[in-house]
Amino acid sequence: MGKVVEIPADMTAKDLCQLLVYKSHCVDDNSWALVEHHTLLGLERCLEDHELVVQVQASMNSDSRFLFRKNFAKYEFFRNPQTFFPEHMVAWCQETNRMIPPSQLLQNFLATSSCPEIQGYLYVKEVGRKSWKKVYMFLRRSGLYCSTKGISKEPRHLQLLADLEDSNIYTVITSKKQHGAPTDYEFCIKPNKGRGELKELRILCAEDEQGRTCWMTAFRLFKYGIVLYQNYKIPQQRKTLLSHFSTPVRSVSENSLVAMDFSGRIGRVIDNPVEAQSAAMEEGYAWRKRSQRMNVLGSHSPLHHSSLSSVIHIAQLWFHGRITREESHRIIHQQGQADGLFLLRVSQSNPKAFVLTLCHHQKIKHFQILPCEEDGQVFFSLDDGATKFTDLIQLVEFYRLNRGVLPCKLRHPCTVVAL
Repeated sequence: MGKVVEIPADMTAKDLCQLLVYKSHCVDDNSWALVEHHTLLGLERCLEDHELVVQVQASMNSDSRFLFRKNFAKYEFFRNPQTFFPEHMVAWCQETNRMIPPSQLLQNFLATSSCPEIQGYLYVKEVGRKSWKKVYMFLRRSGLYCSTKGISKEPRHLQLLADLEDSNIYTVITSKKQHGAPTDYEFCIKPNKGRGELKELRILCAEDEQGRTCWMTAFRLFKYGIVLYQNYKIPQQRKTLLSHFSTPVRSVSENSLVAMDFSGRIGRVIDNPVEAQSAAMEEGYAWRKRSQRMNVLGSHSPLHHSSLSSVIHIAQLWFHGRITREESHRIIHQQGQADGLFLLRVSQSNPKAFVLTLCHHQKIKHFQILPCEEDGQVFFSLDDGATKFTDLIQLVEFYRLNRGVLPCKLRHPCTVVAL
């Protein structure tokens, strides 16, 4: 579903995201992003919050468009830099032969007086040919260089591949078969003023996801520097001002609703947001108990409890139905591969089971949720029955608060926005 929005020439990507949040009645949790999508080239990138949308659109082709979706990892490297920048890829970590504190790591990237450098092997697609060449690369503030002699970084052995100021970095979203890539971890450097032709692109390929993420994140930091940190801090400062609320900032349409307490003779508005959230949870559990009691007493409800447990999750944003394992990987990757990013889907191998797909340390893992019966009642469990839940909503809420057998707590539900 597409949406046409008329915007002023000075509107930034962040401002447009907030406008779309308002128009689409979404929760404004500072995780929305505007994505530049090139269909024919098979490329995507998230616009930085400060970029002017009209300027970016002027360089796009007729087949290109903007997408509005979540990206939870947009600024994740500020929270956990060591996950994004492994020691063997950061030059000064190698030279000092010691571990750099996370705060110092970021300061070195952001300070214009420092000379950080990302280094390592990348596969480079040769221009006009289908072959790939494995080359040792160096990423600096001045550009991306390849060494013409092994891993030498002497100036006479370095060849400039791309200038950061006049280029942007994109994820390649087509399958590796299209370019004959040696791995699945492709990315691309595209000049801003080009005509959008394939021969203008510098297509690169990393050995693994962590390597690709390191190169792409460092490119953004070298290109925009302290502006990225300012983009990250503005929503954080706004969040601090609103810290007495226990829930994310909501859209205008949601703020028109109020919580009510009808337990007494006269209804009252619940002003305290903590009390309102507690009341909502109690009401949810009470509804389930009423449902169970009515079914035990032989109610004519069209849904028995066992049937209710099997369908109650369908309306949840984190439930994606019958999608494939590959599709779940694609959705997780699109929304940023942040720790705790998750979705639930129907199992392909067992139609009665479900699968929790979870991202942790930029790796996607799958956990099967199996039904188990006890005293005639069906429960769901992902730890062989050690912890049982009456439905998938209870399971998700539990693992949002407790890590249990998972590598991390569930933090960010993958959602699909019809826009």
